[in-house]
Amino acid sequence: MFIATLIAAGSLTGGDISDAQDRLDQAGCLPAAHGWIDHGRAADIMFGMGPDAARSALEGVFPGTDVVVQAIEGRAKLLLVADMDSTMITVECIDELADYAGIKPQIAAVTEAAMRGELDFESALDARVALLRGLDEAVIERCLAERVTIMAGAIPLVRTMRSRGAATILVSGGFTRFAEPVAELIGFDRAIANRLEIAEGALAGTVVKPIVGSDAKERALLDAIADLRIPPEATLAVGDGANDLAMIKRAGLGVAYHAKPIVAAAAAARIDHNDLTALLYAQGIPRREWVAG
Repeated sequence: MFIATLIAAGSLTGGDISDAQDRLDQAGCLPAAHGWIDHGRAADIMFGMGPDAARSALEGVFPGTDVVVQAIEGRAKLLLVADMDSTMITVECIDELADYAGIKPQIAAVTEAAMRGELDFESALDARVALLRGLDEAVIERCLAERVTIMAGAIPLVRTMRSRGAATILVSGGFTRFAEPVAELIGFDRAIANRLEIAEGALAGTVVKPIVGSDAKERALLDAIADLRIPPEATLAVGDGANDLAMIKRAGLGVAYHAKPIVAAAAAARIDHNDLTALLYAQGIPRREWVAG
């Protein structure tokens, strides 16, 4: 059996649920029972076959509503692996550092191209970091305090999953000087990220190798699955950029969060309208069971 979860950024009606059931029926998906997770906000529809057909029948049909389709078995996730920049926080940290150096437009253009999959991530990171050579190390803490904002829904997502026994890993192509405090603030078990090299109180323009890129993110997921001895279907990976694609494709539920087109097209699920609490609804967890702090 499969389940389609409709998650509204605004409101969801009984008529919407009936319409969704009709569309699943017309697509040959054999819809069955349905029920509210939170009335007017999120609902589940169970069906018997054709998850790809179900996605095609439901995605983009209901304005302001995200649709997550998955197998019922393994719906409650035991592992979360999440990207940081533009996923768990609202900014790209390297772009904000570049702003302090007066070169944000130059670096942001490269970041955007890399996240779209138009440039090799590791080479693009090396090139961008090199342009920051000589920037005062103190700017890192200033940037963290002034520019980094936690993404809406990140804290309840991570803390609720941990309260239910899940492991949570923040894995970033960004930098430990941001990822470690962000992970602690949100509530992740641990963080994996790149280490900026510092020389005489300034950025050296290099990062410690090997770079945490696409392969490292995928490996973090696979290693955690092996270490925890959990089935792959009980895992959730979320990100927005091309360097997240490998882990998203490997996870039981791989989610493109307000993502670049290449990621949105390849992921099993897309969250385009809601915040990160949509990933709690995707697991069937109602608001009354969320852990906010």
